[in-house]
Amino acid sequence: MKILYPFIHGFFYLISLLPFRVLYAISDGLYLLVYRIIGYRKRVVRNNLTSSFPEKGIDEIKRIERGFYHFLCDYFVETLKLLSISPEKMLQHIEFHNVEEMERCFDEGQTCAAILGHYGNWEYLSTTGLGFKRYPDAVMGLIYHPLYNKIFDRLFIDLRQHLGGVCIAKKDILRYLVTYRREKRMSLFGYISDQTPKWNNIHLWLPFLNHDTPVFTNGEKIMRKMNNAVFYVDMQRPRRGHYVVTFKLITRTPAQLEEHAITRRFFEMLEQTIRRDPRFYLWSHNRWKRTHEEFDRMFKVVDGKVIPKSTQE
Repeated sequence: MKILYPFIHGFFYLISLLPFRVLYAISDGLYLLVYRIIGYRKRVVRNNLTSSFPEKGIDEIKRIERGFYHFLCDYFVETLKLLSISPEKMLQHIEFHNVEEMERCFDEGQTCAAILGHYGNWEYLSTTGLGFKRYPDAVMGLIYHPLYNKIFDRLFIDLRQHLGGVCIAKKDILRYLVTYRREKRMSLFGYISDQTPKWNNIHLWLPFLNHDTPVFTNGEKIMRKMNNAVFYVDMQRPRRGHYVVTFKLITRTPAQLEEHAITRRFFEMLEQTIRRDPRFYLWSHNRWKRTHEEFDRMFKVVDGKVIPKSTQE
């Protein structure tokens, strides 16, 4: 990897130097290849859309589907741009609203957490620090799951950290947060919380987009432990190449809420965001591959732990 990576990085870096108008022309070509010719995960996308929006006719489903594939290709070229874009240029493509409320939390010594889904270009949130005026030294980061391919794992770390973001693997985040607290450093970390948990990590099912959905709860546990002010990330894409991010306060007292209250509120808010414009959600992920019926048939919960049922039961 050490020998190959500089060439891979250099190739994508050169592409990132292209102006947005050229990158979007490349995206249009990719759309024809990915959607019209290859049909990348088309069955998964169609099934997700029709089951999430049973009230919509097939013509509207297809319109959303085409819009999603256009956006998916845009997401790819926009993300590559992070390898070389300047802070000044980046701020022409993204707006951050309600940062002042998070800075007030910092004023009072309270760190923050941002909870978000795979909506819009979530990679652009690695540039959130550009929106902070009074706390340029605060730690702004994303919690991520390392990719199996080591080359692309390193590439994504590089592009996420180009404009000051910090990437920390999810298995290490609590240790880092405790260190930052000990050093009295303010921090804001983003938790992408709409992934599909493995069977043994399913502790909660919620209604989400017309499905009984298994959800992660570990993020909320960390927020409660660290007493974070918790904000929902609402992202809009009013036009191609431009994003508006609004941080909406969920709570400043997470430990005082009922268990799972933050997770429940997050999924309610995420569904509102998706229904406002479904094109920008990650429909190509097979999010509902695990069902509650299968879980009840194969597993049981004992003392808060998910374990397989014995063959005798």
